[in-house]
Amino acid sequence: MKFSKHALQRLQSRNIYFDKDDLKNIYDAVDKAEKKGIRDSLILTSKAALIVSIQNRTVVTAVDKTNIKNNVFTNIDGAVIL
Repeated sequence: MKFSKHALQRLQSRNIYFDKDDLKNIYDAVDKAEKKGIRDSLILTSKAALIVSIQNRTVVTAVDKTNIKNNVFTNIDGAVIL
């Protein structure tokens, strides 16, 4: 799995950092989404919301938890809540 340049910029500018356990949980969520046939997923963690291209195994963008409220997430066909 990888993070797009845009996602890395969002994570850095919003001071979102994932530790080893966080990343494992995200990887597991991607695997679950893939098994369900999801192509583009919202993965909601305790720190951020991630939009992930499951087919490409790429985090496309990230929103920190304080900015999740009142956001509309489009172009997804499934969600995994951690």
